[in-house]
Amino acid sequence: MGSSNTSEPLLDNHDELDRKETPNGNDDDVGFFKEFGPESKRLWELAGPAIFTSICQYSLGALTQTFSGQVGELELAAVSIENSVISGLAFGVMLGMGSALETLCGQAFGAGQIRLLGIYMQRSWVILLTAACVLVPIYVFSPSILLFAGQTTRISNAAGKFALWMIPQLFAYAMNFPIQKFLQAQRKVLVMAWISAGVLVLHVLFSWLFILKFKWGLVGAAVTLNTSWWLIVILQLIYIFVTKSDGAWTGFSCLAFQDLFGFVKLSLASAVMLCLEFWYLMILIIITGLLPNPLVPVDAMSICMNIDGWQAMISIGFNAAISVRVSNELGAGNARLAKFSVIVVSLTSTAIGAACLIVVLATREYFPYLFTNSDAVANETKKLAIMLAWTVLLNSLQPVLSGVAVGAGWQALVAYINIACYYIVGLPAGVLLGFKLDLGAMGIWGGMIGGVCLQTIILIAITTMTNWEKEANLAVSRVKQWGGTAAND
Repeated sequence: MGSSNTSEPLLDNHDELDRKETPNGNDDDVGFFKEFGPESKRLWELAGPAIFTSICQYSLGALTQTFSGQVGELELAAVSIENSVISGLAFGVMLGMGSALETLCGQAFGAGQIRLLGIYMQRSWVILLTAACVLVPIYVFSPSILLFAGQTTRISNAAGKFALWMIPQLFAYAMNFPIQKFLQAQRKVLVMAWISAGVLVLHVLFSWLFILKFKWGLVGAAVTLNTSWWLIVILQLIYIFVTKSDGAWTGFSCLAFQDLFGFVKLSLASAVMLCLEFWYLMILIIITGLLPNPLVPVDAMSICMNIDGWQAMISIGFNAAISVRVSNELGAGNARLAKFSVIVVSLTSTAIGAACLIVVLATREYFPYLFTNSDAVANETKKLAIMLAWTVLLNSLQPVLSGVAVGAGWQALVAYINIACYYIVGLPAGVLLGFKLDLGAMGIWGGMIGGVCLQTIILIAITTMTNWEKEANLAVSRVKQWGGTAAND
């Protein structure tokens, strides 16, 4: 595919139909609402399966914890801590580094350079598998790490043993996330949704069989969870290898080892950007645990974080959808459509966030009792529900703006913004309000919300002031630069 095709978007029949319904970058005569419908349809076609996929994959670890809890308290603690701390750290790093492909594959697809997608995915495999090897010592020395973090010797040893058995999952992450970004860029999200759903059903069956029926305990949990993640990887690879993914996969290539420096730089920026957000929420729980008599506020905070985590699955779907739309349109040189997609998804996700805010406030007298029988924990949760309501509203828009940043390739800029807003403003404000002003958990959370709010305002300002024509030109240059030899074949 020659470089002369760089400015010609690759469109399927569905896209051709949509572009007849939706004006191109030079047609401003059609009204906003006429444009809104087709664009909203395209976004939901991406976001719906992405949300479903996120829920299915999120449920793998959650269900493993549930089955382990049927075995005993120690098994539940071991799986919970390994999932949230050790695997959680690896998940954030791998997902973040893999997110670099959302920029590169999306823009290459929009530019019509389909062959580059397979090469980009292979380069990402090289980088993420190397990063996985670097992360292995965290699994090996996890008992000492958990002891240092304040866990008991018994729990640390059990979780550390389980972490050793979960090393295969780490390498499944390294393979899976580049594959998902590769498929997302081509809008093949239904494939991932069906595979994830099928694996989830098998995961439930084999979790019951190995953990409870055969009484394998933690060994059964590890075998089942590792197998499920690798089954997702293998089934996706079979699909890619058999279908050739409409020409995006042309086989393994030595080009995967070229131009790695730019990939590493963007991958690290993506990882830092995402991990700073993950760690921000983890620190919220840790700081709350330092309060006097922390058991009740920690339990209440955990309930609220659980609800926020499920609502986040919706935001993750929109994050993926807008990342694909922006990168595709910028790669195709359609600056106006990229900008319009941002407007549509921002309005849609904010409306959903507002609905979630209303639901949280309307049910705050009732939902705490779904998680606890303690009146003290329930009452504390009712107080925190106000903070939770504003958090779900902010978290409906903030991930979307982060998705815009990924689609446009602004990961490094957003990483700096996250450091300033979260760790220079939000975290100190939370400590000040929670401890110095004796506002407790509400003060800690209030300060953290301040950091998220500031970050969201800055991202809105950056997105609003963006020169989308310039970004489209940069996307074309990026495809040529990092496509290397393959772009000129």
